[in-house]
Amino acid sequence: MKKNIVVFMLMVCIFYLSGCFNTEIKTVTSKNPDAEEVLKLDKNADILQWEKKIYKTDIEWVNELKLTKNESVGEITEVFSNGFSKSLKDGMANQLPIGAKIYSTKERDDVLIVEYNGKVKYYLAFTEG
Repeated sequence: MKKNIVVFMLMVCIFYLSGCFNTEIKTVTSKNPDAEEVLKLDKNADILQWEKKIYKTDIEWVNELKLTKNESVGEITEVFSNGFSKSLKDGMANQLPIGAKIYSTKERDDVLIVEYNGKVKYYLAFTEG
């Protein structure tokens, strides 16, 4: 009889305690940083947007890479100012001239090569994570 009471009490405790656990599941989503976020970190950042990603240049370790142009993916079609970063769209940059050529690289998917006026710059994609 005492054994039945102990088992019953244990079951009641387990049932009671299981009701105290928070079973709510929270889903957290993240997104790639936009121009506004990048420019908040560095107001003088040289950025462009391509395929809905922000790319930034003058990153020391990226500049040291040996990269090869792959294929032309497009060109800069519009210049924007820091005050209008929310309206940034693909093909826009804040310090590159209109007509600057954009190339993919053979070695990396997250770096673009931009050529203009005899200059070459490497741009790294800013991604979440």
